[in-house]
Amino acid sequence: MANPYAGEVVMVVNGERWVAKLTLGALAELEAQLEADSLTEMVARFEGDQLRARDVLLLVCAGLRGGGWNGDLPDLLTAEIEGGPLEAARTAARLLALAFRPPT
Repeated sequence: MANPYAGEVVMVVNGERWVAKLTLGALAELEAQLEADSLTEMVARFEGDQLRARDVLLLVCAGLRGGGWNGDLPDLLTAEIEGGPLEAARTAARLLALAFRPPT
């Protein structure tokens, strides 16, 4: 079970349950991959209207890696995410929200 107070979100990838979490290291990795100059710029990118599918996958990948997954973006590109693209986008949004504010 995921602990939202610890920023955790459950995902099922290739039939395996994972707890994803945006740790500081995962955020730093994501910031570099997105070539963002700051966390603020990175978050603004996700809040704006320029969001790309690759951005969602990078965020999900960073969260999974923060939770202990040993895969990388190429692994996630060919993975089966339970719930499909919509669930991946929801998970990305939830990870980002929980990383910067506690659940309500």
